[in-house]
Amino acid sequence: MEEMSKSGKIGQAALKAGLDRKTASKYIRDGQLPSEAPVERTWRTRADPFEADWPDMARRLTDAPELEAKTLFEWLQADKPDMYDPGQLRTFQRRVRDWRALHGPDKEVYFAQEHRPGEAMQTDFTWATVLGITIQGEPFPHMLCHPVLPYSNWEWATICRSESLAAMRSGMQAALVRLGRVPEWHQTDNSTAATHDLTTGKRVFNDDYKDLVDHFGMKPRTIAVGESHQNGDVEALNGALKRRLNQHLLMRGSRDFESVEAYEAWLHGVLLKANALRSKRVKEELLAMRPLSVRCLPEYTEEDVRVSGWSTIRVKHNAYSVPSRLRDERVKVRLYEDRLEVYFKGVHQLTVERLLGRNGHRINYRHIIWSLVRKPGAFPRYKYREDLFPAPAFRQAYDTLTEAKTSERDADIHYLRILHLAASTMESEVEAALELLLDEGVVPEIERVKALVSPQMPEHPDVTIPEVDLSGYDGLLEGVSS
Repeated sequence: MEEMSKSGKIGQAALKAGLDRKTASKYIRDGQLPSEAPVERTWRTRADPFEADWPDMARRLTDAPELEAKTLFEWLQADKPDMYDPGQLRTFQRRVRDWRALHGPDKEVYFAQEHRPGEAMQTDFTWATVLGITIQGEPFPHMLCHPVLPYSNWEWATICRSESLAAMRSGMQAALVRLGRVPEWHQTDNSTAATHDLTTGKRVFNDDYKDLVDHFGMKPRTIAVGESHQNGDVEALNGALKRRLNQHLLMRGSRDFESVEAYEAWLHGVLLKANALRSKRVKEELLAMRPLSVRCLPEYTEEDVRVSGWSTIRVKHNAYSVPSRLRDERVKVRLYEDRLEVYFKGVHQLTVERLLGRNGHRINYRHIIWSLVRKPGAFPRYKYREDLFPAPAFRQAYDTLTEAKTSERDADIHYLRILHLAASTMESEVEAALELLLDEGVVPEIERVKALVSPQMPEHPDVTIPEVDLSGYDGLLEGVSS
């Protein structure tokens, strides 16, 4: 090194030091003497606390490689409580991890795939409730239907409530319309929206899903059961999307929106900015895809159902009330992802929020209250009675009436008449009247509620109409003629 500092020539310095040129280059590159070079340590600095029992642990791991380190450590603790304490768990877990790396069975290897432009669109659903979005101050639990092009990472998202076929149809169509192009394949996971289980344990595509994909000229494909990594691109972008949205929400300074439409408009604005950063690869994708040449399908399916004697219809395993004048008639129901629309002879009758899951019910008291008032005996054991308390004040009023009246029937009659009043006037006014009476400790009997709700007749003022003198007009006419 001294000679190198003088001459600056490695060959000359190595020759004078009696070293090979390569060895000299190594020392100069490292900038330290051989005595200063680190030596890999092959000895322990402290005693191995598991030395006595490790052979037995290694044998157990060999016989059953799926054993977890925590399970083995808990067994050791129970067998020798005086020798091992909970603070040694992490040390034991590292020991097991090292054993698996040196002596354990082979692990499954994942293979990075090369994506081709315009080949496929992957669609997945992800919960967005973690974003803490509120609509006019009310929590808004929801999901996002998230189509992605794996080659360019172009993405789109639509708001939905469940992993339904209707939500997938809406999300997929929105993405294709935005692109104006169609890829060769559409890939999804094994959700019930796209596939169903056979008795053999295999999953095949639903007919409705196949019809949807065929309509756009794509081919359906899915991942193997339990192999979510095969949908890895969209799975990774699910998390990236929510992180991006969260950052934009922090910059926005508020997570509250006026309406769902305002929230979705903001969401799409964020996605447009993100996709603009991927424009180079997106252009390659668009060139490789076919133009979108078909119309979008309606975002609803239709069902013909009969209205039961209870004035209800049953749609997708859930019950909904309809106006009683439709009892025993057949109606057409349009099923959207978030709502139902009921039509009779082509005339719209009502729109109601769609229920999730099975065996739910949504009964509007306005549809049946007229019959209940005439048949109050049906109220105590009515199957959907809990739906007849539209607000907490109504429930509290009924409980107060039940405690105050000598018979349950008397309380039922008073409450049903209160409901009838709410259906005939304004529910909000009746609710306000009930809250006022309850706060004052007064039993909310129908007459007392009606007195607060019934509008007061305005007084008619005495108006004196003066007699009109038309002689002035005659004078004007005479002036004109002269």
